[in-house]
Amino acid sequence: MGLTLTEKILKAHLVDGEMVKGQEIGIKIDQTLTQDATGTMAYLEYEAMGVPRVKTERSVAYIDHNTLQNGFENADDHRFIGSVAKKHGIYFSRPGNGICHQVHLERFGIPGKTLIGSDSHTPTGGGIGMIAIGAGGLDVAVAMGGGAYYITCPKVVKVELTGKLPSWVAAKDVILEVLKRMSVKGGVGKVIEYCGEGVKTLSVPERATITNMGAELGATTSIFPSDEITKEFLKAQQREDVWTELSADSDAIYDEEIVINLSELEPLAACPHSPDNVKSVKEIGKIKIDQVCIGSCTNSSLMDMLKVAHILKGRTVHPDVSLAIAPGSKQVLNMLAENGALSIMIDAGARILESACGPCIGMGQSPNSKGISLRTFNRNFEGRSGTKDGQIYLVSPEVAAASAVAGVFSDPRDLGDMPEFKLPEVFKINDNMIVPPVAEADMDSVEILRGPNIKPFPTTSPLDSSIDAGVSLKVGDNITTDHIMPAGAKILPLRSNIPAISQHCFTICDEQFPSRAKEMGKSIIVGGSNYGQGSSREHAALAPLYLGIKAVLVKSFARIHRANLINAGILPLTFVNEADYDDISQGDQLVLDNVRGEIEAGKSELTVINKTTGKEIKVMCELSGRTKDIILAGGLLDYTREALK
Repeated sequence: MGLTLTEKILKAHLVDGEMVKGQEIGIKIDQTLTQDATGTMAYLEYEAMGVPRVKTERSVAYIDHNTLQNGFENADDHRFIGSVAKKHGIYFSRPGNGICHQVHLERFGIPGKTLIGSDSHTPTGGGIGMIAIGAGGLDVAVAMGGGAYYITCPKVVKVELTGKLPSWVAAKDVILEVLKRMSVKGGVGKVIEYCGEGVKTLSVPERATITNMGAELGATTSIFPSDEITKEFLKAQQREDVWTELSADSDAIYDEEIVINLSELEPLAACPHSPDNVKSVKEIGKIKIDQVCIGSCTNSSLMDMLKVAHILKGRTVHPDVSLAIAPGSKQVLNMLAENGALSIMIDAGARILESACGPCIGMGQSPNSKGISLRTFNRNFEGRSGTKDGQIYLVSPEVAAASAVAGVFSDPRDLGDMPEFKLPEVFKINDNMIVPPVAEADMDSVEILRGPNIKPFPTTSPLDSSIDAGVSLKVGDNITTDHIMPAGAKILPLRSNIPAISQHCFTICDEQFPSRAKEMGKSIIVGGSNYGQGSSREHAALAPLYLGIKAVLVKSFARIHRANLINAGILPLTFVNEADYDDISQGDQLVLDNVRGEIEAGKSELTVINKTTGKEIKVMCELSGRTKDIILAGGLLDYTREALK
């Protein structure tokens, strides 16, 4: 029986466990990446481990999220990250060099390698045939220290692509179609593997758009084969030497199969407020729009930008529309400037933003009240744009540009024939914004530069013998990490200051939660299904930890957030009978008696007693030997410290 591409790479990197689906496995990590919103905490955690030099083949620290410097905090964090990188063997991508996923694809990604990053859109690397997975910062720190990364051995979904995309239909429409079919929960515990004749019609940037937004499926990652198209891309980046041909065996067995005929697709959009709320542009109709934002790690490649420039050429942005464009990297911006496309965008009335995440994480360009904003981004969760009642639609660059000119939601197919867009044979290579680390012999000469906003990791302690705590918050289904720990220009600079950022925890749902939780001392959160979907930000676990959360009891968890809770030493519980969710109210007192003893004994089914109502509720706490030990130790940092002694 043949192997899938996913199985081949995982098997080659397996260091712990067996390749049995549903069981935990540990894999060797070749590369890591961090970004500045998660990086400061990741490097504080790395320092706490006491490993002097990273043990990966390549680790890169990017500055791309917190580039709006309206106070000292972001600049101080950047200086700290730069000094840690220089000392400990990490490459440092300076502010302005570009978005981590775009730059990593261009300059560092290697087919067949494993990559984890402290950002949920790390699966972008699957566009060149990597197993690239989003993870919490602490998991990344452990990998940099030489530790394995643990995941549940995934199911593999085959997405067979046939045909070829019609004119003005884009890679974004492919992943929106997958989201429409599978939903934001459909990829949990799975890797999405693309194959079929249609793959050969997609460039690497187009493939990367698809794997990037596969994160919205809840998938572990997504991957394309490494073929001649991959080789051409790497050759153009002057990195042909790292290319390897990789594909699934012809007789590989998949757990699920989906067939998508690219020729039958049409322009699509994800409507407010979920990436899987997908309709056709034609179905939505010509509604008036207020804003268009083009960029993000999903759609900021050179090819995306050239298509936008073609649509804007000789035209003017509608007077009622604000158009902002953020090229994904310095390489892309340089090439746009040299080939005249940047001038076309400026002539049309576009506002050119720096090569960074920007509006995608609510860092500027928030729309007007109730404003309709078309964005080429990957998430449209309520309030993520910085405007709570903003109506955010996710679209392709082609739909975005055509609509910006028309002033209404527009189908780019109305523009007529689309010219053929080809990637250049050689990209402009200038890595002067990537700072290499000093030699290991010179490490002691580097001073770590810490600003006053950098606070230590929250205090942790071993799991209590019993938990007797009140419910400080009850929430519903599809709670995102943006609900738990909001982003945006006001809050992101506090990512290295857990005491300060915790004051914003869950305030989107309940403004009184931080003060109530702190006053209670210790408490439990109750939630619905798909709890913690979205970003990899471990702050959505660290802030609750600081506020005294001992357990989270929900119908189901998103993968990364559950792992982050375990890493923080917070007990992850799920209802055996989801109907029991209705029998708990905010303020109820819950008890898990002898919980430490039961977990030590390997029990996965526990009993929660609702002291307020007298009801007994069966819950699951499925922990492997390793995750069991992490919970008992009080979190991954304590567990790793002990292991390194």
